[in-house]
Amino acid sequence: MSWLIPVVFLSFGFGQLFKWSQRKRHNAPVVITTNYLVLAGCLFGYFVLSSDLSFSWQVLQVGTITGLFFIASMLTMTYALTRIDSAPTLTSFRLAVVVPIFAGAFLWDEFVTARQVAGFAAALASLFLLTWRTDGESKGNKMYLVSMIFILQGLSMCCLHWVHHAGLDEQRLHVLMVTAATAGILGGLFVLLRSIPLRADALRAGAGIGIFNLLALSVSLTALAQIQGTIFFPINGCGVVLLDNLFAHFAWKEPLGRVGFFGAALGGLAMVLII
Repeated sequence: MSWLIPVVFLSFGFGQLFKWSQRKRHNAPVVITTNYLVLAGCLFGYFVLSSDLSFSWQVLQVGTITGLFFIASMLTMTYALTRIDSAPTLTSFRLAVVVPIFAGAFLWDEFVTARQVAGFAAALASLFLLTWRTDGESKGNKMYLVSMIFILQGLSMCCLHWVHHAGLDEQRLHVLMVTAATAGILGGLFVLLRSIPLRADALRAGAGIGIFNLLALSVSLTALAQIQGTIFFPINGCGVVLLDNLFAHFAWKEPLGRVGFFGAALGGLAMVLII
């Protein structure tokens, strides 16, 4: 259970780095792609030095499918942010946590208590209250994009948990390298086909985020090897959004509002119930 603390803070840190990159107006597909390529490159170098470049068929299968959903989810979300309001986009991205929760309970038979069910409900309500914002000027509400984000992000998290249930805990870094390489190659093809210019500042940002993401995803996979997904995902999702909103309120002086404070309190209650 102690792994949940670094997982939440590392996930929060990854989100903050990505937000910083957005504020700098770096091209999101370039940053995302570079992040995955650097992550894969770091692991490749590690495996070369440790003479451990052997990948089973199952590692390749799980890693490739996971990488496909990772890059599809991130590119869809960044595209949606240019087409519709950020509120439904981010809310859908966060609420996708219900997909791996249900997968854990019904697909992988993870044990769930009545108290935890109440905690899940509180966590979802908290995520909605902390994420939803109403903007002055609407870009439109295209439900197909919102639905795609929900499904793709949910499946991405399921794939992350699949590593454990596929019996690949000991090879989780191998899976992570294949995942990152797949996502990076597909992202690179997207950037190439769209003729997106490669600016040095975006490449540097992506490289830095990739190194941080290596640590964050490695810790997440280690935690999922020891903690049920029905506990991991709601705690991580709720904890990250809670930290994100509190950081914005106290560090950036962005008003949280009455609804936000209620959502934060509900999030705290949810984490107590789930644990």
